[in-house]
Amino acid sequence: MTALRALDSANLNGGQKLAVKYFTVALALLGVQITFGLLAAVQFVMPDFLFGVVDFSIKRMVHINAMIVWMVFGFIGSVYWMLEEEAGAPTVGLKLGNIIFYVFTAAVLVVVAVYLLVQTGPGEIETQWFITEGREYTEAPRWADIGIVVCLLTFFYNVAATFSKGKVTGIGGVLLLDLVALAGIYTLGMFYTTNLTMDQYWWWWVIHMWVEATWEVMVGCMMAYGLMKVLGTSRKIVTTWLYLEVFMMFGSGILGIGHHYFWIGTPQYWLSIGGFFSALEPLPLVAMVVHAVYDAGVHKSRNNNHPAMGWLIAHAFGNFFGAGVFGFIHTLPQINLYTHGTQWSASHGHFAFYGAYATIIIAFFYIALQKWRGDVWMSGNLFGGWKWKWSMVLLNVGMLGMIMGMLVAGFAQSQIERAIGGATWTAFFAAQEHPWFVQGMHWRLAFGTMFAAGYALLVWDLLTIGKRETRPVQSHDDAALEAK
Repeated sequence: MTALRALDSANLNGGQKLAVKYFTVALALLGVQITFGLLAAVQFVMPDFLFGVVDFSIKRMVHINAMIVWMVFGFIGSVYWMLEEEAGAPTVGLKLGNIIFYVFTAAVLVVVAVYLLVQTGPGEIETQWFITEGREYTEAPRWADIGIVVCLLTFFYNVAATFSKGKVTGIGGVLLLDLVALAGIYTLGMFYTTNLTMDQYWWWWVIHMWVEATWEVMVGCMMAYGLMKVLGTSRKIVTTWLYLEVFMMFGSGILGIGHHYFWIGTPQYWLSIGGFFSALEPLPLVAMVVHAVYDAGVHKSRNNNHPAMGWLIAHAFGNFFGAGVFGFIHTLPQINLYTHGTQWSASHGHFAFYGAYATIIIAFFYIALQKWRGDVWMSGNLFGGWKWKWSMVLLNVGMLGMIMGMLVAGFAQSQIERAIGGATWTAFFAAQEHPWFVQGMHWRLAFGTMFAAGYALLVWDLLTIGKRETRPVQSHDDAALEAK
């Protein structure tokens, strides 16, 4: 039997070994995202910084695309991690899955290299195939678009074939349906129309339905599995709330896309539909966590992975307030008229993506590490436990500080640039020079540096947590008996 402190892949099943590879790349790409985000934040304060070396548009593009890709890697890794346990069967097509992992990783490196090396030039038909498509958030060249769909379809095959060989649980059934949408909806951004409104319409289907709907359902499956593993919550409880999450996605997520249609030329009824339905999706996930914690209290159950549980709770409230409450306030059409495209939008975007997605992927990092070290103790009095706590503090406080800095800058823009100046170029530059805007950008840089420090501490903790622990994890049943 291997020592508990060792990182030993013999402790993992085939799908989990592949998951660790995805988690490793995801963590590295998170570092890339933070690096380019800091470089862009510096340029807001010092406009000449790296001028002529790396354009601001490139920094922003790498920052945003690294975010999307590292989260996709994190989601795929999370599904592979729980796949064999949910299906009760070995992962089908594991060799193909490993090949796709290396192809996907290499493609990401090539795309980033092209972004950095080809920053200017004419936009031609060939450009969209080999350099960038020029669409915000989906700038990847066409060959990479096709590659993403192929990788996701292969991933779907691995998951579907594994469930067909074993059993299909409630979590598994929802996951299978969601993976079809994950691959299918992305294709809606792979064609162009000559009508700008129509083109923007389909483009928003990728941004909203791919990122804000299919990802949300994926997160629901991850949360359900995570609560069962960490807190011992019954499958009946988490599956019930997961089904409600799917219902809310169909009932509000699809209609909520209308908040993106306000100013692109679509009919006026989208103002009411989009404004009302855009904030209801996160509610079932918060209810799932609250119910799970209540159930744990009733049955005297204790969580066996404090870092993972901390990040699961951070996810529940970050998703609710960042994507839900903050998003609802920002996307009401009466307010969005003044805030759209300002730093207020960036503030909401940072809060929503971090709260809804980054937090739960980090929770899965800790769930994976516990088993990778041989089901080591990761509860109270964990040796070196200060690292995960302080990394969590630095990351969360750093993010909240950036959010507030951008929000203050957004207030200045919405008032001076929009409400008073009427969205003219003169008003735009007046807002950029206002002390509130300038101070907001300085605060964003300061708290962004704090966030980067939290990331460095997170990496250190992930590399060392449980290394000097010899105590085995306590089962939920044993913890309940001890508490009585």
